[in-house]
Amino acid sequence: MSLIICNLTVRTGRDHLPMHRISNGEAAVAAPTHAARAIAGPLPKDVMPEQGIGPRAAYRLIDDELSLDGNPTLNLASFVTTWMEPEAQRLAAELVGKNLIDQDEYPQTQELHRRVVSIVARLFNAPAGQEAVGTATIGSSEAIMLAMLAHKRRWQLRRRAEGLDCERPNMVIGADVHTCWEKFARYFEVEARIAPLQEGRYTIGAEQVEPLLDERTIAVAGVLGTTFTGQLDDIGSIAGLLAKVERERGWSIPLHVDAASGGFVLPFSEPELRWDFRLPQVRSINVSNHKFGLVYPGMGTVVFQSADDLPEELVFKISYLGGEMENYSLNFSRPSTQVILQYFNFLALGREGYTRIVRATLETAAALANRLRELEELQLIGDGSRLPVVTARARDPRALSLAEVSARLRERGWIVPAYRLPANAQHIEVLRAVVKESFSLDMAEILARDLAWAISRCRSGGRPAARTRPHC
Repeated sequence: MSLIICNLTVRTGRDHLPMHRISNGEAAVAAPTHAARAIAGPLPKDVMPEQGIGPRAAYRLIDDELSLDGNPTLNLASFVTTWMEPEAQRLAAELVGKNLIDQDEYPQTQELHRRVVSIVARLFNAPAGQEAVGTATIGSSEAIMLAMLAHKRRWQLRRRAEGLDCERPNMVIGADVHTCWEKFARYFEVEARIAPLQEGRYTIGAEQVEPLLDERTIAVAGVLGTTFTGQLDDIGSIAGLLAKVERERGWSIPLHVDAASGGFVLPFSEPELRWDFRLPQVRSINVSNHKFGLVYPGMGTVVFQSADDLPEELVFKISYLGGEMENYSLNFSRPSTQVILQYFNFLALGREGYTRIVRATLETAAALANRLRELEELQLIGDGSRLPVVTARARDPRALSLAEVSARLRERGWIVPAYRLPANAQHIEVLRAVVKESFSLDMAEILARDLAWAISRCRSGGRPAARTRPHC
């Protein structure tokens, strides 16, 4: 059964639940390789063994199983960081037992947390003279939900002060947003007004946003680097529209920038581009530190332009861990590792180091895009010039399935996803490669050759199965 909510198709059958099913039947038995030398007998997979096998054998067994995973270096589907310096590895091992939430026990950890948020806020040009506030989160999904909860609550408080009802809040987003925006709408009962895409336009601007606004709009979202094509929404035009709407209609609608992918790219590649807090309408920004912030997953950050943008009632004061501390999060206990590793990167690389890495990845993305231009079967959609993400479609989708091309590439070890774009561009299938620091110019050349090989094999009649959902 399908249910249409907020112009989105939502599957409701239990076969689509994103949960692990529990086996209550006869327990399957693990088939170890090297670990078999240290294991006396069969080891169940789904039931805790009666006798432990010890740390060395457990390590060997798990390490053997995980060797079946793909090679992270060849994974061009994911945006997340897969490599850090050896010194970062040492720090991570030392920090794994520290709970970030326990500010009384680990005050210096909290001080480094504060510095990380401050650096990110300054990177996004938080205005002088205002007290920007923010926090580290577990990825951009939590960051977006925290930001939108704040905007929803501010809208409710303003409506109540004016003697108006607080029913039927809505937010305006593009169909190019990440799935976590759909989650927020459904989990927190906010109508998602979605500006669709179309052939040749895979982002949104003021023209698409304006018809969807009204006095019940809690916020508008602009995306700085979409998951689907790596392109940028026209954030400047949306900010201008919201300023005009406030002047002419009296609707004070904040702009949230989802900078999950671009927040650690554009400040170093195009520092003059005004998409951040230099635009007064931008009241909050999220970023995924575990993407181009070069930190292991999962970490994000949410920053508000001013403390006034975060209602005090959403910040909890707790004392049962020792001294009184403030907490603004959807989660509670969490490791401090990624926050400290982000501070490590800020110190180790500095602005010059980030700039150098960003420029190198953009150059590699441009080189890959140029090689793809040479393939007559493909047409570029995203050329990697703004964000190091290269996307292409088939010139003739009837003659070439990119899902099949993606499956052929897996035969060579590459993980390059193929998927269809959101409404109203569902008929367009694309192939996407995320270029990260670990992807070299030599690898780009090899990938281009393997891509030509895969296309040739598919056009000659091969029909392997493939994944069709994007990774992010």
